[in-house]
Amino acid sequence: MANFWQGVLPALTTPFLPDGSVDHVFLARHVDQMMHAGCTGIVPLGSLGETATLAVDEKRSVLQTVVQAVAGRGAVVPGVAALATGDAVAFARMAQDLGCDGLMVLPPYVYSTDWREMRAHVSAVIGATPLPCMLYNNPLAYKTDFSADQMAELATQHANFAAVKESSADVRRIAAIRSLLGDRLQILIGVDDMIVEGVAAGATGWIAGLVNAFPRESVLLFELARTGRAAEAMPLYHWFLPLLRLDVVPKFVQLIKLVQSRVDMGQVAVRAPRLLLEGAELAQANAVIDHALATRPVLPSLR
Repeated sequence: MANFWQGVLPALTTPFLPDGSVDHVFLARHVDQMMHAGCTGIVPLGSLGETATLAVDEKRSVLQTVVQAVAGRGAVVPGVAALATGDAVAFARMAQDLGCDGLMVLPPYVYSTDWREMRAHVSAVIGATPLPCMLYNNPLAYKTDFSADQMAELATQHANFAAVKESSADVRRIAAIRSLLGDRLQILIGVDDMIVEGVAAGATGWIAGLVNAFPRESVLLFELARTGRAAEAMPLYHWFLPLLRLDVVPKFVQLIKLVQSRVDMGQVAVRAPRLLLEGAELAQANAVIDHALATRPVLPSLR
């Protein structure tokens, strides 16, 4: 199970056609681009995938397309997010039936509460299938903060609780989890702009956002960090950071899709209530992208 969570796993954007429906042709091609670049798996239907705006039938069809496109070359680990625990459990079982390899378990949308209720929710989802599960800890977005002690409690209850996507943006959390749990849980970085620091602290994987636009750069950056070549990684990291920081602001979906469109790896279309960027926001984002494209480095070899 340890190898399951290592490497770069794109938090995949969901592409839309002009009529607002999911563009499955592009989705399949985009998955293939990610796998060809060296990603070890795909994480569809997360926050970046606008999963909260998709109907159940759309989620089912997205998973079918992704599983078929990955074609056994890596893991498919969809996000499991719902308002009701029963809906989350039903989705987890659907994902298993469709051939997914693991689950990324989120706390319930909207409702943030105490550990007793959060434990009951995530335990129900983790226990709904035998699939290995990754807990998503993002206190800034979901107002629920899973501590290392709470993760340890879940780990004693569920053998298939295998990993955590750590998005608190506090690199000290990695040391806290490692100190308490050792290698029992794999730790994946969930915020783009602390990947080198996160790997140095003991993270084994990266649930990445800007990889949707720059897959080769993302995989290379992670591999340089993972293999202890941080000094070699720094020029690439410093170039990448202004783009990576687009992943950690409220309009990260619109921004990442804008970057995709600028490098011919996607379109800007989003689903309401999100709206396209305009005015000063759009100009500022394009200025960041323009500079990145003008200074895009020649990638070194990993050999």
